[in-house]
Amino acid sequence: MLSVAPAPSIELLSTRAIRERCGNIARAVEAGLSNHFRIDRTKLQSAARAVADVTRRRYRKLDIPYHSRWRHFAAGRVDRKGELDRRLKQASDTDRLRAQLDLAIISVLLDAGAGPAWRYREPGTIDDYGRSEGLGVATICAFLAGAFSASPGEPMRVDAAALTDIDAMTLGRWFQVSADNPLVGLEGRTALLRRLGDILETRPDRFGLTSRPCALFDPMLGNRTLAAPAILRAILEGFGPIWRANPGQGDEWATRIHGDVWRHRHAGGNGPMAGFVPFHKLSQWLAYSLFEPFEWAGYTVIDRDALTALPEYRNGGLLIDTGVLQLINDADRSTVWDVGSEIIVEWRALTVSLLDDLAESVRAELALPHLPLACVLEGGTWAAGREFANQLRRGDPPLKVRSDGTVF
Repeated sequence: MLSVAPAPSIELLSTRAIRERCGNIARAVEAGLSNHFRIDRTKLQSAARAVADVTRRRYRKLDIPYHSRWRHFAAGRVDRKGELDRRLKQASDTDRLRAQLDLAIISVLLDAGAGPAWRYREPGTIDDYGRSEGLGVATICAFLAGAFSASPGEPMRVDAAALTDIDAMTLGRWFQVSADNPLVGLEGRTALLRRLGDILETRPDRFGLTSRPCALFDPMLGNRTLAAPAILRAILEGFGPIWRANPGQGDEWATRIHGDVWRHRHAGGNGPMAGFVPFHKLSQWLAYSLFEPFEWAGYTVIDRDALTALPEYRNGGLLIDTGVLQLINDADRSTVWDVGSEIIVEWRALTVSLLDDLAESVRAELALPHLPLACVLEGGTWAAGREFANQLRRGDPPLKVRSDGTVF
């Protein structure tokens, strides 16, 4: 049985806590208390113009979708969702929604950075995809083939029986991993899926007798209006135990806190949770990726902007590459950092805080004052961050992070 986060850590499960703690770190940096970064807000406007330019080029009619896993499923302009829909055409609306939720969940959980060397060739084609697009295509192809289902008659589902039996060799085969095609964090991804299988199997109160990830949302389906923070809270509480306690945090509480939560000396707070900053990057990415399946099924998602920008290396890299964030010690670029190191935690916190401000400037540039943050990211900051990285470093981020395949 997987452990459950202690009660005091519940306060770290809200986007309010993410913004508050990240804001505390940003204020400390602006007060000159950082060993790593300076903030130059005079660069925000030029960064916003760059993001707006990329957005107009990518979406000429400004019909910008959410930043979502579903964008990666369409890599190469291939309508893979259409193939999913074709195979589900005899299913009920609810069963179609459940299959889409299962797919989005398993794919996002496998979405931490692939590394620069890995590529995936879609079966029956000569098309290769890397990084997030490759992971997206690989997972939808595996899903359509029944890789995550233990029920031969129902291939397009995810269930506990399939996940608890999965090993790195099997997952590596689905992802075409070899000595010449290495995938960063393969063992970490495999362990994550096995832990997911454990909670699906041992928590029937959350996942029902089907032991499927989508069952987490069954209690919410009676109301046609769903709040984004409620979707995220369900994800954090339902899937929270799959995340390992973070190593090297320094005290008893730290070793019992699971997930994308890290120590920083300027995080603030009170009591046992003082000094911790939550990000919940993959969980928020998952929440964003569930908006569309719910909307396709006729639900309305409200309070979407309660979620934060995603603190990962494309959004964070954009801030460094446009000069909004400036490294105090340029030699830090050549070091490979652990995810929990102060510089990386600080970079991620600044990304959350500054992208709220950058988003306002992007909306003004596009004359779209009500553009959801998820669309600003898609238009947007993530794509612009990738373009800068390609121009400056052949796609690599400005800071090197040692990944186990579960955060970046």
